[in-house]
Amino acid sequence: MARIALMAAAVVLAFLAAAPVTEVAAKKWTVGDNKFWNPNVNYTVWAQDKHFYLDDWLYFVYERNQFNVIEVNETNYISCNSDNPIANWSRGSGRDVVHLNVTRHYYLISGNSGGCYSGMKLSVLVEKPPLPPPASAPIINNARRAFTVSGFAPQFVIRVAVFAVIGLLWDNVGTGLFGN
Repeated sequence: MARIALMAAAVVLAFLAAAPVTEVAAKKWTVGDNKFWNPNVNYTVWAQDKHFYLDDWLYFVYERNQFNVIEVNETNYISCNSDNPIANWSRGSGRDVVHLNVTRHYYLISGNSGGCYSGMKLSVLVEKPPLPPPASAPIINNARRAFTVSGFAPQFVIRVAVFAVIGLLWDNVGTGLFGN
């Protein structure tokens, strides 16, 4: 029974190695970059050339005894009102993260020590990630056919290695299964 499970695992491994891999990586944004979450920093300017996508993270670094990170609605964001927060992202360390796990506007302010009135407010629009560009077909010139190892080698080597492992498993495990 264990041998059958091992063979099944080898087949699954071969399938996964042959399947195309799509890589989507969430990004961790340090709010304010090297100025962090502090008064007198223009976070509108900081965010203006950035795209925030679903599952990205905002990382706030600030003086924990002076400031905090509060999520509010748009009206309270404009007026710097932290009385009715949607969420309090502060955990007490001054190193807090906000997981952008819903596509919508996030309105974040510091509700302590007048931080919001000193510019500690950030509005971001979270979007779905863009679709990856379609894979372009290789251009084949009949007059000169170029064979590029760089585009071919990784796919070929991985598949050959996987099938070699399956062959070895077949030789070692298969013999016991079929009584050869």
